[in-house]
Amino acid sequence: MDLPANNEELLQQAVARATSWQNRANELLTHDEKGIQDELRRLLTRPMDKVILTKLIDQSFRSHDKSRVADQVNAILKQYGVPDFLSSVDRLLMQMFMGFGRFFPSLSVPKMIKKMRQDSSRAIIPGEPEVLHAHLKKRKEQGVRMNINHLGEAVLGEQEARHRLATYLDDLENPEIEYISVKISTIYSQIQALAFEHSVDILIDRLTQLYRVAKDHHFTRKDGTKVRKFVNLDMEEYRDMDITYEAFTRTLDQEELKDYSAGIVLQAYLPDAFGLQKKLTEWALRRVAAGGSPVKLRIVKGANMEMELVESALFNWPLAPYDNKLDVDANYKRMVVYGMDPKNIQEVNLGIASHNLFELAYAYELGKEKGVTEYFYFEMLEGMADHVRRALTEMAGDVLLYAPVATRDEFINAIGYLIRRLDENTAEENFLRYTPQLTTDSNDWQFLEEQFLASGHHMADAGTDPHRIQNRLTETFPEAMGTYFEGEFSNEPDTDWSLPGNREWAESIRDTWKKSQGDPPVDIPLVIDGGDIHEDRKTRDLFDPNQLPAEVLVARYRLATETDIQTAVATAKADPDGWRQKSHRERHEILSKVAMAIRHARGDLLGAAAANTGKVFTESDVEVSEAIDFAEYYPHTVSSFSGLGNLDAHGKGVGVVISPWNFPIAIPCGGIVAALAAGNTVLFKPASNAVLVAWQLCQCF
Repeated sequence: MDLPANNEELLQQAVARATSWQNRANELLTHDEKGIQDELRRLLTRPMDKVILTKLIDQSFRSHDKSRVADQVNAILKQYGVPDFLSSVDRLLMQMFMGFGRFFPSLSVPKMIKKMRQDSSRAIIPGEPEVLHAHLKKRKEQGVRMNINHLGEAVLGEQEARHRLATYLDDLENPEIEYISVKISTIYSQIQALAFEHSVDILIDRLTQLYRVAKDHHFTRKDGTKVRKFVNLDMEEYRDMDITYEAFTRTLDQEELKDYSAGIVLQAYLPDAFGLQKKLTEWALRRVAAGGSPVKLRIVKGANMEMELVESALFNWPLAPYDNKLDVDANYKRMVVYGMDPKNIQEVNLGIASHNLFELAYAYELGKEKGVTEYFYFEMLEGMADHVRRALTEMAGDVLLYAPVATRDEFINAIGYLIRRLDENTAEENFLRYTPQLTTDSNDWQFLEEQFLASGHHMADAGTDPHRIQNRLTETFPEAMGTYFEGEFSNEPDTDWSLPGNREWAESIRDTWKKSQGDPPVDIPLVIDGGDIHEDRKTRDLFDPNQLPAEVLVARYRLATETDIQTAVATAKADPDGWRQKSHRERHEILSKVAMAIRHARGDLLGAAAANTGKVFTESDVEVSEAIDFAEYYPHTVSSFSGLGNLDAHGKGVGVVISPWNFPIAIPCGGIVAALAAGNTVLFKPASNAVLVAWQLCQCF
């Protein structure tokens, strides 16, 4: 992408513009807002207070039992003390609670929660109709546009999803509400990347309901202008990005919605976002050329870094977002530059969402130069630096406020939002961290300016390739990998089902392992002393539980006799291969090859588990990863014993692994590997209902 030829000049103009906005904002600061800023400044300079506040918010109000809440609050305050950043009145109230309020939780806890709701109402609007409507009317009189966002990113079942959908429909019929934000995870509770097309189809149906109502209802702005209700599709988790995009574009591709304009969000902290913006723009250009309406793109930096970090660590995946602010800010500006191109912005109008005045100023200067100011507006969070919002409205025009809403019954969702905002807004590099008492002649302003200029010079260099590139269809493994070669253990990555290559791989597994009536079953022998036994034994059939009541035979296995068992025990005891005589290093080398074989057999293990036990891919995949971990970790740990000079570590003799049917991969593998790594031989008797999976696992050994 070509950057503006006068980018350096634009950056300097943006610095000057941001300086003027900040100076004007400081002039507009009210007495009450100065008090709030003083409190925030004290919080930022007392890191332990942030810890106490987080604990109070996060731990104390999740229970409906008032005695439990009071006990939690008292325990935290007793351990850490009352936070110093609070006003003298709030400190006194907390001390009164510790003195006697905790003994009367039925009285004190509701008052405490009411106080928390009041204090947070600047950032989270109470959702009760009377209070919400009063706030919306006040904002409308001020000429401020509002985007309503009901807190709670995920729902626990379809009943809750349908309730949320009904809430959105009520909002769109409400004459006080112009604009709502919707997350796909709130209108469908069973989103699953593996069921990609099914999930998208359900979402299309539910989004269509919303768009129809929005199309048929209008909002009257302060100046008397009537506009259609607007629905913006939020983006939260990386794993939902492709599903959100497809649901959005396919819904609007329907003939009845060609003339309806809706919005979608992209997060600049994802390197994938720039490519998806281009894809969205190309789609929108075709849509408008065919007579359709433009759409709107809200560009944000991203709001779920902590969650993405946790998910990456849990599944051992690369971090989906950038890992540094320089790249994030550079990508944000790059997306703004691309979006501001006159041939793009008329079809994809922009919402420039940020509290960073330098970013907003850059967009403003660029939009003025391109002559496209009518096609974008600024977006900010309700309750965050309202004096800045007033300055922008006065000096730059339209500002849309993103307003989180929660009723008393939804306070648990408000807690999650407050924790996230507290964490983000106090981060070392976040612009909002410096907002309290910020002046343009301060070191803080100088730091923020330098940060902005550095990212402006970095636009062409921030990577655009996705960080998540796992593809089970094409992946290869180096021969010298794992604990035997590397001397250290790391968990095997699970399959990332949000990636299209892995979904295609899953389809290929199903095609291979889903048998039809009449297909020959897998013939599983007894294996004793290196020999397969097929003849003269009773057999048992395994039917695919996914296709009942149809009896689709997938495998047939032999049942051992008492003589077979005695022969197997004698063989294991005799150890004809000399396994027990091998050094731990020799055993480790062989078991390292087992780990590699399991890596290559992942698809067949998933397929066998589905065909044999009905276990779904998402649940058996993590079992395969765990099985690989066992094969890597157990022999690796044996070396710590063998190196002890005063200890003789050796196997006990013969181990017997009798595994359950519900964890047919990881549990038997763990038992087998543990016994083998310690220098034992093993008899393996799998669950009768999981023999096919066990047979596939045995091939890896």
